[in-house]
Amino acid sequence: MGRKAGGLYINPRKFGTLSKPCMKEMLALLNCLATSGNNDDKCVKHKDLLRTCTDTQAGVGRKPWGSINYHLHRLSRAKK
Repeated sequence: MGRKAGGLYINPRKFGTLSKPCMKEMLALLNCLATSGNNDDKCVKHKDLLRTCTDTQAGVGRKPWGSINYHLHRLSRAKK
């Protein structure tokens, strides 16, 4: 199994270095949970920070359609 020769494809790993907007907040929450023995009551501040970050990122930069590889495949089928 593999891709056909001459097909269009974009490697998603090349775009893995793009910014991850709430990574700092998530790491802070996970560190807090690890040090407190998974006690949620001690990490309320970190949980609220992560929730506000994800709420603000909910619609920012979101593409309404599928992945670029899906569309490239669809266009190549239409070309035939």
